[in-house]
Amino acid sequence: MRKYFGTDGIRRIANTELTPDLVFRVAKAGAYVLSKHSNHTPTIFIGRDTRISGTLIESAMTAGFLSYGANVKLLGEMPTPAIAYITRKLGADASVVISASHNTFEFNGIKYFSNKGMKIPDEIEEEIEEIMDSERLSTLTAVGDKIGVSEIEEEYIKEYINFFKELFKDDFKGKNIKVGIDTANGATSKVAEEIFKTLGIEYKIINNAPNGININEKCGSTHLGSISKFVKENNLDLGIAYDGDGDRCLAVDEKGNIIDGDIIMAIISDYFKSQNMMKKDTLVATVMSNLGLKKYAMNNNINLLQTKVGDRYVLEEMLKGGYNLGGEQSGHIIMLDYNPTGDGILTSLMLIKAILAKNEKASEVSKIINIYPQVLINAKVNSEKKNNYESDKEISDEIKNLEEEFSGNGRVLIRPSGTEPKVRVMIEGENIEYITAKAQNLANLIESKLS
Repeated sequence: MRKYFGTDGIRRIANTELTPDLVFRVAKAGAYVLSKHSNHTPTIFIGRDTRISGTLIESAMTAGFLSYGANVKLLGEMPTPAIAYITRKLGADASVVISASHNTFEFNGIKYFSNKGMKIPDEIEEEIEEIMDSERLSTLTAVGDKIGVSEIEEEYIKEYINFFKELFKDDFKGKNIKVGIDTANGATSKVAEEIFKTLGIEYKIINNAPNGININEKCGSTHLGSISKFVKENNLDLGIAYDGDGDRCLAVDEKGNIIDGDIIMAIISDYFKSQNMMKKDTLVATVMSNLGLKKYAMNNNINLLQTKVGDRYVLEEMLKGGYNLGGEQSGHIIMLDYNPTGDGILTSLMLIKAILAKNEKASEVSKIINIYPQVLINAKVNSEKKNNYESDKEISDEIKNLEEEFSGNGRVLIRPSGTEPKVRVMIEGENIEYITAKAQNLANLIESKLS
């Protein structure tokens, strides 16, 4: 089990848990592991979101890289997908995103990307951890003229803006759609507006004044009430909400109703299929995606493959099978033909393009998929027993009985938490009151047997 890295890099309270010393060691070990097969001095890009602790973490990260002998280019405040895109386009050996994504400002985090602009796999993270905690780390020290140097390269963001200019060209100019944008006071605060303006999309923007502590504060993709209200008050056709580092996108229709990641994937996959753009007619999602997405796929001759939770596992499946569209209910949508990571701005623009192609309101286009009610209840258990639900006959029998009861019109998903002494009980079905009662009963049974 990994000591520092979780499902999306390292994420902790800045300066107390994510200390400068820890960051220095992560950087030094990471520079070694990611460049040990290279025969040249490695160059590593560093970008960050708008958190007050961003420059603190950046300084410690830079020191670790330079100490190893790697050169650093500081990209400044920049969305995660922009850093991934620029890493690959400009040929960096690796890159780091300093962000805690959708978490509140006191958190920060570290995500490594390979030279291909992809999140590094679990085994590479494990190797970095092994070096971090070994005596070998002290030997990885550059001396004399081998010490690395850093440069500020904040102008690289223009490469990302040009990517959208070339991809969408004149797709939106003169089109009758008014869009609200919520940038969560995060990394998309400046660049999203510039991209929408460049592409000629009529827009209004909120939560785009970051001050270091207001990132994700009652705004963005984790608090859709803000953009929902804004869309209705301003009679807009669509609302877009990004998270703090810009790799997620969720939306609301003209009535303020939520368009989650499953609905977005359905709309975009339908558009891709109509344009013969969908490779192998296959969509990749996680086990947390709504049953409605599975039904939509079946009804539209689309293969749906499901992975464990985490956009990195979606990407792995896409790469393995040669697919080009996948994502998560939370709004991480990957369009592999364009960028090898979740990209909130790309997702929003493709969503707008798909809606315009239908020439219907967003609420009508969203009806392509029927979302089943979903209930999630956490059962508190003994941490050492949280994986025992499968071997407990009473629990497994109850799960089996529920699944037989649903006859394909409902679903039970049990998932032990990776970080807490909890087992997550998720049930989907047609009747919210019924599935709520069933989920609570199952959670109570799990608590009584595994506590």
